[in-house]
Amino acid sequence: MPSTVFNLPSRLSAKDTPELISADDAHFARISGRIDSELAAVESRLADLRRAPGGSGEAALDRDSAIHRLSSELSLLHRFALDICLGRMVFADTGEIVYIGRTGLRDEDGHNLLIDWRAPLAEPFFAATLASPMGLSTRRRYRWSNGRITDYWDERFTSASVEESAALDDQAAFIASLGASRSTKMHDVLSTIQADQDSIIRAPADSPLVVDGGPGTGKTVVALHRAAYLLYSDPSIASSGGLLFVGPNPAYLSYVDDVLPRLGEDGVRLCTLDDLVPETTAANDDERGARLKGKLNPGAVIDRAVSIYEQAPTTALTIDTVWGDLTVTPGDWATAFSAHDTDVDHNTARDLVWNELLDILTEIVVEADEEAEPDQVRAFIGQDPDLREVLTTTWPLLDPLDIAGDIWTVPAYLSLVAPELSDEDVSWLQRSGARDWTKADIPFIDAARRRIGDPADLSQRRRAEAEAAAEQDRMADVVADLVAADDSELMQMQMLKGEDLRGALDNPSAREDLAPDRLAGPYGHIIVDEAQDLTDAQWHMLLDRCPSKGFTIVGDPAQARHGFLQTWDERLRHLGLNVEEVHLSINYRTPAEVMSEAEPVIREVIPHANVPRSVRQSGVPVRRIRTDGVHSLISAWLVSHSEGIVCVITMEPDSWSGIRAERVTVMGPAEVKGLEFDFVILVDPQGFGAGVQGGVDRYVSMTRATAELVTAAHQPSV
Repeated sequence: MPSTVFNLPSRLSAKDTPELISADDAHFARISGRIDSELAAVESRLADLRRAPGGSGEAALDRDSAIHRLSSELSLLHRFALDICLGRMVFADTGEIVYIGRTGLRDEDGHNLLIDWRAPLAEPFFAATLASPMGLSTRRRYRWSNGRITDYWDERFTSASVEESAALDDQAAFIASLGASRSTKMHDVLSTIQADQDSIIRAPADSPLVVDGGPGTGKTVVALHRAAYLLYSDPSIASSGGLLFVGPNPAYLSYVDDVLPRLGEDGVRLCTLDDLVPETTAANDDERGARLKGKLNPGAVIDRAVSIYEQAPTTALTIDTVWGDLTVTPGDWATAFSAHDTDVDHNTARDLVWNELLDILTEIVVEADEEAEPDQVRAFIGQDPDLREVLTTTWPLLDPLDIAGDIWTVPAYLSLVAPELSDEDVSWLQRSGARDWTKADIPFIDAARRRIGDPADLSQRRRAEAEAAAEQDRMADVVADLVAADDSELMQMQMLKGEDLRGALDNPSAREDLAPDRLAGPYGHIIVDEAQDLTDAQWHMLLDRCPSKGFTIVGDPAQARHGFLQTWDERLRHLGLNVEEVHLSINYRTPAEVMSEAEPVIREVIPHANVPRSVRQSGVPVRRIRTDGVHSLISAWLVSHSEGIVCVITMEPDSWSGIRAERVTVMGPAEVKGLEFDFVILVDPQGFGAGVQGGVDRYVSMTRATAELVTAAHQPSV
């Protein structure tokens, strides 16, 4: 490493003195050496594990878990060098200096070189304030660039010495960092997490939590860092299925997908609601259709639809067997139909029902004829065509897409499975194509897949069972041949006869395993960003995946495109979520100049909107231009700004596709939620629509700007 990690510009020469930075350089030298040895050690342990036999059962799981953990650790160490260190804090009573890192690091003697930012000891680094210093005398945060510290700022919680005062520019430096140029990926903001954000990140996960905040308050930052914190601090989440993070759209996921790996977590699954089913669609229902579908409980609708195909026969059936006539009574069918767990999908349960029925009938025959061999009886009965036909009629194999589509094409069917709909509503929701999917259908497709199962999976499972049975028969033949050929005095092969040898020869690992649905759950915790727009039907998709009801719900009612007239508690209580609510009220992203223009826009349609207070000014007023000046304005901005992203927000993105460039993107107002850009141009914002949706779209679009906002219209600027 260089003689000093600090590479401060000349304007910060007052900070570049041995009294202020030499202790850091000495500590960084120790960290650097330890990182090198840790890299070598982790690589060696990984190589040993990968060379070791895979094993089976719990041993295989432990090996895979260790490989995953070490791979994540190695990835983090490779991604960062000394910039793995975020800052330091000094405790007032002892003078102890504690350095905070993206991960923990100890020296050879076990002493802490870095404390993981999620550890309890690190909390004061983020949470201390002048009003509540949490035992600190000072706190220092670093700004890294290309592996060197290009700035740092100190906060003093007690009186400062003359030498220290040169670095006490914490607020100025922090405010300046908020205006840094954006890129296609979210900035690394871990070192600048604020106390109000940190308290939410570290909140317990024992009850559903709502994080309410307006634009620029750091809701997404909180959500992502909370995901990493919860996986670190609450082992029950990992053991209950892990953590799912749900974002509003693909552009948002692309923007944030690098954040969690930078925090040392790569096990979080990120998705949109549309990703939860393999069917894709860009079509939308009309407003009334979407509203009607959104208020339904998809699980209840599909359960009623499927239960029609699970009706036990009510008449007796007599079948002819070699042991005499056998009567299958309605009671036998009823017992078989109820002999499965309610959480087993329909197609899987069909086999369970069949097996239970064969058990019942076999027992009847064996009780009547003691010489009857149960296996022979069962095999004989199982081949009876009449019995099979009755089962096929009363519990048929179903395709979930057929059920999910039929409810929208057969009025009587929809009336039966959704009795809360009026006749007029049922008529409105009808369509001609059963599989002409819309986005509002996705919760019903998901519920159908969960309730019915995938027919392809059933076929694959039956094929595997047939292969296993054939392999067992083959092993039985091998055993018989070995026993017959055994002429040893001790008859050793006789000792191996039966299941011991058969099991030793069997090779279940050679058979194809079912590929699990990675997004089916269950999960130990789900974080939902931009949750204000979710319908009841969409919430049920998530509730089905999280039995513990462990949710972090992030959103802003003022950004709900279709209105949000209730409180969060009123909105979620009827879904079974009794939430705690916290609020973020400081806008760290949007300049005051932009917010002063955006606030009246949202107040016009939502008078009581929670509009956050901006903490910085850009010095650039909002401008208004003609649309024919957009191209030249963008060109001039790109010339004068070597960094940063421009976004043109318009209702007609295709008509502006010609201006897309490396640092210029074009999006619709419904697509920009959760994103941020240096320079935002709104084309014809009045054309975004009237009412709540139009006002919300304008407000959301305006508040994406971190530096400058321009509105463009066909009329001359006023």
